[in-house]
Amino acid sequence: MTNLGWKLENSYTELPNIFYSQDEPTPVDSPQLVFLNGGLAKSLGLDPQALQSEEGVAIFSGNKIPEGSKPIAQAYAGHQFGHFTMLGDGRAHLLGEQVTPDGKRYDIQLKGAGPTPYSRRGDGRAALGPMLREYIMSEALHALGIASNRSLAVVVTGEPVQRETIYPGAILTRVSESHLRVGTFQYARQWGTEEDLKELADYALERHFTGYEDVENRYLYLLEEVVKRQAKVISDWQLVGFIHGVMNTDNMTISGETIDYGPCAFMNAYDLETVFSSIDEQGRYKYGNQPRIAMWNLARLAESLLPIMSDDPESMVEVAEKTVYQFIELYKEHWMEGMRSKLGLFNVEEEDETLIDELLTLMKDHEADFTNTFRSLTLGELEGMDLFESEGFTNWYEKWQERLGRQDESEEQSKKLMKQSNPSIIPRNHRVEEALEAAENDGDLTVMENLLRVLSKPYAYTPDQEEYTKLPPESDDDYRTFCGT
Repeated sequence: MTNLGWKLENSYTELPNIFYSQDEPTPVDSPQLVFLNGGLAKSLGLDPQALQSEEGVAIFSGNKIPEGSKPIAQAYAGHQFGHFTMLGDGRAHLLGEQVTPDGKRYDIQLKGAGPTPYSRRGDGRAALGPMLREYIMSEALHALGIASNRSLAVVVTGEPVQRETIYPGAILTRVSESHLRVGTFQYARQWGTEEDLKELADYALERHFTGYEDVENRYLYLLEEVVKRQAKVISDWQLVGFIHGVMNTDNMTISGETIDYGPCAFMNAYDLETVFSSIDEQGRYKYGNQPRIAMWNLARLAESLLPIMSDDPESMVEVAEKTVYQFIELYKEHWMEGMRSKLGLFNVEEEDETLIDELLTLMKDHEADFTNTFRSLTLGELEGMDLFESEGFTNWYEKWQERLGRQDESEEQSKKLMKQSNPSIIPRNHRVEEALEAAENDGDLTVMENLLRVLSKPYAYTPDQEEYTKLPPESDDDYRTFCGT
């Protein structure tokens, strides 16, 4: 047996058995490795070279269970587009938790590894395109400094997947701090006992948070900490124009990580109404609505925790509501700090919000590209956009320069801050589609490899990124993304 470096534990299986079902992946015919994230593998204590062996590929495909693994599918519920339903891992198997050399713990999950007890008549499989999309998007967000699950490997199964047409089947190996969701707590509240709910909450505290031993109400503390983490990650999304696309409660993590990349995409022209998901016909999860939906989801978490916050849950309703509403202030604080950094501002002035709003309004009116506007401001290259030719921008630019002049930091320091805060590139929708089409239709992985390479250092502003800053030949107003199920 090859020493791949697995050091798996299975702490989730110590929870009451209503939270999971023991279930092994379904073997596939002829798996082949498509992508391996060598840097991530090393950080997990795994051997990248050994993972490319026949045994390694067998594990990534579900044909072999690694030592120490007790495969399970997790149960949870969720509000999907506002409608509550029972869910669960319908095509994912949690192999266990890899304990890294520095003692950290990460879930190792196979996505697309066959049906589970929660598949609801689905085949439990995944197509190559959506798995490659998640690989690109999750690694891009990680490189941007945004909390996210990560992608360790993609294999093709050698078996077709039938959707609206036939696609090559694939399995993604996903790495996450955990797969605990708001929907996991909704499930416990709806179908478990109060003791089940307590055990789940205690597990979440132990897994993700410190300091809870010293607080008076540990379950209120749990809610407070999740609110803080979600305020940070949602503001991070907004600051780079990322649109998740399907912010159901089962897709919001307790850890604060971005998870479940389905119809996700990045915004080009700045517009709060931007939505790409083919199934979001009402725009529930549009770009400008993401903070509000996050708070709505957190309210569902608060409802789930109420029975264990106090012997008299009614007495905690107002406290829980105030805790959830803290999201607004925390989100605004993170977003304002991020926007100041994007404009090279170190200190705080009362009129900063007006300055920021004026720029965003001009960007909306002139259909200016979100990423490239800030990139141009960072580089001082104010040409090639209608925005920069407008009188409104000229007036705004003067105000911005005056504002910069009122802080102690030098112009060089401001430019450095802007470079650290404004990505030179993002995974442009047309570039992602180009990479997926080459991989799926032509078996050409070089397009995706090149895209991943430049996306790995989005703040580098290197010459090889220039080509990837260009906008698509035509507007992406009609661009649509799909869940990939």
